[in-house]
Amino acid sequence: MPVVNPEKLVALQRNPDGIRNICILAHVDHGKTSLTDALIATNGIISPKLAGKIRYLDSRPDEQLRGITMESSAISLYFSMLRRSAPDATPEQKEYLVNLIDSPGHIDFSSEVSTASRLCDGAVVLVDAVEGVCSQTVTVLRQTWVEHMKPLLVINKMDRLITELKMTPGEAYTHLSKLLEQVNAVLGSFFQGERMEEDLNWRERVDERIAAAAAKEEERVGKDVNGANGTSIDTDAMSAEFEEKDDEDLYFAPEKNNVIFSSAIDGWAFTVRQFASLYEKKLGIKRTAMEKVLWGDFYLDPKTKKVLAQKHLKGRNLKPMFVQLVLEQIWAVYSATTGGDKGKGDPAMTEKITKSLNINLPPHILRSRNPRDILMALFSSWLPLSTALLVSCIESLPSPTVAQEGRLPALIDDSPGAPHVSPVVREAMVKSKSSKDDPVVVYVSKMVSIPESELPENKRRGGTLSPEEAREMGRKKRAEIARAQALAAENGSADPVNGLSSALTETTLDDSSEQEKEAAPEQLIGFARIYSGSLSVGDSVYVLPPKFSPAHPHHSPVPRKVTVTALYLLMGRGLEPLTSVPAGVVFGIGGLEGHILKSGTLCSQLEGSVNLAGVNMGAQPIVRVALEPVNPGDLDKMVNGLKLLVQSDPCAEYEQFSSGEHVLLTAGELHLERCLTDLRERFARCEIQAGEPIVPYRETIVRQDEMKPAANKELGRGTVIAVTTSKQVTIRLRVRPLPTEVTDFLSKNSSAIKRLYSERQAEVQAQKDDVSPESSDSEDADDGIVDRTKILSLPEFKKQLQDVFESVKGQREIWANAVEQISAFGPRRIGPNLLIDTTKDSILGKFLRDEAEDSSRRVGETLQPRDFSDKISYAFQLATAQGPLCHEPIQGIAVFLEEVVVTPNTDDDLSARDKLGRLTGEVIKTVQAAIRQGFLDWSPRLLLAMYSCEIQASTEVLGRVYDVLTRRRGRILSESLKEGTPFFTILSLLPVATSFGFSDEIRKRTSGAAAPQLVFSGYEVLDEDPFWVPRTEEEMEDLGEKGDKENVAKRFMDGVRQRKGLLVEGRKLVVDAEKQKTLKR
Repeated sequence: MPVVNPEKLVALQRNPDGIRNICILAHVDHGKTSLTDALIATNGIISPKLAGKIRYLDSRPDEQLRGITMESSAISLYFSMLRRSAPDATPEQKEYLVNLIDSPGHIDFSSEVSTASRLCDGAVVLVDAVEGVCSQTVTVLRQTWVEHMKPLLVINKMDRLITELKMTPGEAYTHLSKLLEQVNAVLGSFFQGERMEEDLNWRERVDERIAAAAAKEEERVGKDVNGANGTSIDTDAMSAEFEEKDDEDLYFAPEKNNVIFSSAIDGWAFTVRQFASLYEKKLGIKRTAMEKVLWGDFYLDPKTKKVLAQKHLKGRNLKPMFVQLVLEQIWAVYSATTGGDKGKGDPAMTEKITKSLNINLPPHILRSRNPRDILMALFSSWLPLSTALLVSCIESLPSPTVAQEGRLPALIDDSPGAPHVSPVVREAMVKSKSSKDDPVVVYVSKMVSIPESELPENKRRGGTLSPEEAREMGRKKRAEIARAQALAAENGSADPVNGLSSALTETTLDDSSEQEKEAAPEQLIGFARIYSGSLSVGDSVYVLPPKFSPAHPHHSPVPRKVTVTALYLLMGRGLEPLTSVPAGVVFGIGGLEGHILKSGTLCSQLEGSVNLAGVNMGAQPIVRVALEPVNPGDLDKMVNGLKLLVQSDPCAEYEQFSSGEHVLLTAGELHLERCLTDLRERFARCEIQAGEPIVPYRETIVRQDEMKPAANKELGRGTVIAVTTSKQVTIRLRVRPLPTEVTDFLSKNSSAIKRLYSERQAEVQAQKDDVSPESSDSEDADDGIVDRTKILSLPEFKKQLQDVFESVKGQREIWANAVEQISAFGPRRIGPNLLIDTTKDSILGKFLRDEAEDSSRRVGETLQPRDFSDKISYAFQLATAQGPLCHEPIQGIAVFLEEVVVTPNTDDDLSARDKLGRLTGEVIKTVQAAIRQGFLDWSPRLLLAMYSCEIQASTEVLGRVYDVLTRRRGRILSESLKEGTPFFTILSLLPVATSFGFSDEIRKRTSGAAAPQLVFSGYEVLDEDPFWVPRTEEEMEDLGEKGDKENVAKRFMDGVRQRKGLLVEGRKLVVDAEKQKTLKR
């Protein structure tokens, strides 16, 4: 293959219609990187023989070692093909630039998929022909749907149907049809969900219009029957407005040429169009007609050579055309080359096939002892993978100009402050304008860390030396020879030749850079896409912070201007320098270090600019590990390394706890391993030891039949009367468990609570500053992430919460007025716990009120209960943030504040304001202790963080998989056999606390035949009281007075308490307290 010059690729960037930005998405081990290898080989970067084996874009050593991709990496490829501008026109040679991004398939690195997909216009979705639709396949299909990318389906590993499952062509056709149905069913579910939401929104709009029309009619005519008739006419008129979306173009169908059948390892792929062209002359059927009937229930009459539908078969047993004309030919090649008794194939059959296809195989391949060489050579000449895939990408996937017109209006409307985006910026982005006068909008999806020595300006080219380098080498060698001769003359050496030869061998051009190599610093490069304008080296652009809104462009933090220091063409393992980039190009950008944390938007203007930086990450970091350097003197190195790591990894986070611990948050065990490797070898460059993974827990209470007696039977369970130490304030409160349905509702709608809270804060601020709430900055609510779920408004939230409370059986009286009396959510003001104010005067105020309350209260001469409202609310936040079991957040409790009594101390001469200051700490401490006491009056429970685990395993290793799951307290949810394969899909739940080392153990026990995918699925109650002791006679008879059965909840609780340095009850400090004896006695 000819090597393509980088200059040619740079020249092609100027033609936006010839650019294709595509990313390759799939489940782990479905063949993405092997497929990419075949495409890279077309540009002469690697040998076609090594395609599928070298995995060129897996540039990290640990990626090569594990055989999986961990980082998305991009490469630009050149492709030329003959295309007709019109059906009757003569074909013309056209050149294309394909910007290809290979993304990881492992669940731990799904954030890399999110960052890659925003940069691209089309997606190539791979599905394993045997394993079918897996968990990550659904995730990546959802990603293409959300990002409005056009997908192309590749059914990969077709060779497994022949070599592993030994299917006949007919069985393979049935299997492929079902596989295609599964993929289309996933797309259909997305379409149906969106369709139902649109229908609901449309109905709400119609109802609003009808109500408005009816109100106007009533005003005009009075309460009259005609008003009702008028509204009914409006209904009919408005019902005609809703347009049904056609989902015909949504699905994958081989006849539409958006499905490719391939085997990346054997280097072949085909579309229905290719075979239609082959059979066009032979059968005398036009290619366009042939394309429509080659897939599906169509049959070829062997006598008349006519195509028949299923109803015209008249009982004849004919094979579908796809089986007869396509699959049987593929199967014949495999049979001729690698079939037979000993897998050596049939040379006569191979010769017959090559003659019929007009293929000449080189003699050295025909003589090869390895039958796979013949197989791959035959397929590469007949159905080359790169041709099928690249032609389909160019014909089916859109260019940046077309794609941006379809994708960007929705993306801009989703961005913060969308109505304030300048029409000039919007038009430039949608139309993909690339002149110097147009506004520049660049989206940086992630920061990539690259050693400084790898940058083009610092990297020495391979091959021959440049004249300057050769002169430098000669000068150094001459100096060394002169030095050696002078030394020999001084010492009177009899053998000057040895000294001369050693001087020659020791001199190299890299001597001066030895010191640099030892501490080659890391450079952060932005992985970016330019949507409009043209960006050049030396240009100054604004870096928009994640919470930036064009409604308030100058609000803090004010966007800073940065100068672009370098632009790069991304070439997989290497970079090529660029001077400028036009709209529609994927590229690397230098000069952003310290200005962008993970992702960001660059814009040439501040007013009316758009903030695209809110990408919803797939996996949230759940695994936390405390780190410390082996040598305490390296602490600064480690902290600086952690900051670099956080910038270069889209999902990793770093926190420093109040205890002084440096904690790294990662998406999973494999992600943690990669982060620690990067930290030790690249960013911190020092030895670092990691502690035991810190697993999050939650605490809650439940109502049980057999609970310990209430602390105070007269007051009732959970009721506490607390008095401050100065006896001036008495507080009565009751703690109750929230119904499960309410807890789930609050957890799902935390973003709505957050938005409501920020609006309340804005109202309070507006009252203080005498500004309208609309103009005040409520950016606290937005944390930079565009939440795709619909955020409920206040009336909707109240109504739905009321409905949930009413649906709770047997407890309606308790929760009758709860919604109106809610005064706070906790912890962190958005959690699934309620503070309900049932006092006579509603001293805490109502959170879900429709209009703002006057918060400008002043402390009077005498202290009132209302003066302590914010202290009680703050104590509630503290108590729910750290539960009594092991200082983990609480969820699912309601605290009813029943009474607050203030008894003034007559002996004290202090003013009310001074008393309030002194009593603040007392009230907070007392309320916190009261909530904990009320909590422990019920039956406490721990909630374990759970992984949803999906494992594909064959029948031989099924028992071992179950064994490992059971020992780690896993729970099987379902198991199903994939039709036509010997594989079972097992779905289970596994506690995060017992999941460390789980993947390795599964692989060892099954000899690599099963690999789990772990996705965080939420929290689940461990139904065991950590304080349980035998109470009834039966329990004491079975277990004894101490209860010898292991209490798992207590084990988990004690583990967390020990780590946090809290008191652990029943723990022996001295294990063997024997009296010391001397040996003599």
